Amino acid sequence: MSEFLLNALVTLLVTIDPLGLAPVFLALTRGADRKLRREIALRAAVISAAILLGFILGGSALLSFLGISLPAFRIAGGLLLFWIAFEMVFEKREKRKAASAATAASHFIAGSQDQQTEDLRHLAVFPLAIPLIAGPGAISAAVLLATEAENGLATVALMAIVVAIIGSCLAIFIAAETIDRYLGETGRSVLTRLLGVLLAALAVQFVADGIVNIVRMSM
Repeated sequence: MSEFLLNALVTLLVTIDPLGLAPVFLALTRGADRKLRREIALRAAVISAAILLGFILGGSALLSFLGISLPAFRIAGGLLLFWIAFEMVFEKREKRKAASAATAASHFIAGSQDQQTEDLRHLAVFPLAIPLIAGPGAISAAVLLATEAENGLATVALMAIVVAIIGSCLAIFIAAETIDRYLGETGRSVLTRLLGVLLAALAVQFVADGIVNIVRMSM
């Protein structure tokens, strides 16, 4: 149980990467006052938490409905997580996040002040909640971890971990300016690479477990 929870915490924390989202949040909400930034942060946190919790509870049923075996999804999810880890180690992920943020923000420039405020609120859904927080990697990790939960208590603990990590995203968004100033470019680069290596190892383990399960099923 403790090993499962530690694995879940590390996997989701590295995949979502709350600290790495701080500069993206600042770029997206440029021009918003503190109150509006808090509103956007809260809305993004609620939406992303609902998405991930929904996949934890119903992900396995969805896979069964689509005829996808759990080992196959475990391998696919592991490969996806490995790609994310590759991007983190070689600084590809931050560039992709920045590009997504710039693309989304470019759609919300024109219009009246009230319209611009409403458009900023929409940024909480895209790209903050989806795909920056609850992206394909986080969703895959949530479903994979849910399939490894031994009982209902482990599932509840997994959901608590998701809520805690999303809560950390909310706290980091609120304190984004301070965190980005103290962490600096070098600190972000070092932290991202270390977390990327760790995620790569976890992704390989997911793939290995999936292959072993498929071999057992075919015997």
